[in-house]
Amino acid sequence: MKQITRLVDAVASVMQQISGVLIVAMMVTVLLDVTTRFVFKVTDGGIDLTFIGGIEIIKYGLLFTILFALPYCVDRSQVVVDLFTERLSERQKSFLEGIYFLGYTLLGAGMTVRFYEAIHAAVMSGTTTQDLLIPMNYIYALTMFATAMLAIRALLVAKQRFCTAMGFSA
Repeated sequence: MKQITRLVDAVASVMQQISGVLIVAMMVTVLLDVTTRFVFKVTDGGIDLTFIGGIEIIKYGLLFTILFALPYCVDRSQVVVDLFTERLSERQKSFLEGIYFLGYTLLGAGMTVRFYEAIHAAVMSGTTTQDLLIPMNYIYALTMFATAMLAIRALLVAKQRFCTAMGFSA
């Protein structure tokens, strides 16, 4: 089980790094888009370096930036309000955290199922993105992978929290 956890953690870490690359790519895309539009305007259309699909690159880049960061950050970036948990023992806190992460597991699993269904619908209809004409089933498949990783990682974190609450080694 520890090998599976290490593998999932490694994949989530790589996804987190891809998320960082995507955010930089989004920034560069915005910079290029604004610059080329400015050049186009200043030259009254004489120099046209504008490109199509910038908005789609940003839109899907943001989607994957968030979805690829979630599996890695699911157990690292939670805000705990001590006002509600200050009188609880560490075991009780771990148990509550386990329930909380089971909620993330259900969220990720539910989204994974819906995107699996969306893949089939996109294949049957041949839907593509508006400007770049990327088949939507590819985007849905990548999204399904990311949400499945969220569900798996949240489940493993929940298991670890429950083991801590019960006094077992995870």
